[in-house]
Amino acid sequence: MKLYRFIVLIFLITSSGVLAHEMRPAYLEIQEITDGQYDVLWKVPAKGMDQRLSLNLRFSDGVETLSEPVSGFVGGAHIQRMQVSKSGGLAGASIYIDGLERTLTDVLCRVEYANGTSLTHRLTPENSSYLIPEEPTIGEVIWTYLVLGVEHILLGIDHLLFVLALLLVVRSWKLLIGTITAFTLAHSITLGLASLGFVSVPGAPVEAIIALSIVFVAAEILRSYQGKPGLTERAPWVVAFSFGLLHGFGFAGALSEIGLPQSAIPMALLSFNIGVELGQLAFVAVLVGGYHLVRRLPLRMPDWSRYVAPYAIGSVAAFWVLERVVAFWP
Repeated sequence: MKLYRFIVLIFLITSSGVLAHEMRPAYLEIQEITDGQYDVLWKVPAKGMDQRLSLNLRFSDGVETLSEPVSGFVGGAHIQRMQVSKSGGLAGASIYIDGLERTLTDVLCRVEYANGTSLTHRLTPENSSYLIPEEPTIGEVIWTYLVLGVEHILLGIDHLLFVLALLLVVRSWKLLIGTITAFTLAHSITLGLASLGFVSVPGAPVEAIIALSIVFVAAEILRSYQGKPGLTERAPWVVAFSFGLLHGFGFAGALSEIGLPQSAIPMALLSFNIGVELGQLAFVAVLVGGYHLVRRLPLRMPDWSRYVAPYAIGSVAAFWVLERVVAFWP
């Protein structure tokens, strides 16, 4: 069985989830103002301007709310701000996210102290509470952002479709390694530059162009099937590097929503990028491994079936282009 036929099977199995939106994590930031007094920012993913995930923040006994929460919908999220206090500081207090166990998302919690130190923790549906420790650890930061990087790439269907489209063009292991390496290098560069503040690019146009990059590669696949090899087939690493720069800005946009711990920015950024790479390699490994397993099966598919994958990829990506361009206007 050829690779394109395996891809057809993947589309038939997963087509119901192709249009699903990425599940963004919720974000909790607690910033110390004075000894024992804190500003709280609670950010929950939302759809539109009136619907949000049913996640509610709660502190353990001993944490006093100083002001009534002020909330509203801003930029695709529901934002809530308030002030809390606890005599002696928050160390030893617990944070609870009610309703998290009924979702598929995570919560990134960051506590920033007045002395410049900070700690970061990831809450999950399986572990929806957090006991704030006395001292933050660098290991906790590394693990949190590593997992976030893996989750972002595996739940970012647009990035995965781009990689999938490239796999349909690449004809040899040597080209595959070079293509993946070029894509990795490119998005690592722009992810770092944007996250560190050296480059600033509007997120909405970037997301639209990312979708357009998938349309481009899908069209190149069709040209190849018609005996007219394009740039993607002749030099896939060039296309992977060029569009990889754009995808890096997309990763940076997601990371900016989460935030970076000020006391460990380089380590958190490196961990997130490594997580993205691990997730990407896992995706490629599953596809290649699955292809070699399925090719052993006595399945016969008509010749026209090879067009299903590029048309499906291109159609979904074209829909994203229109959806994201329309989103430019209120």
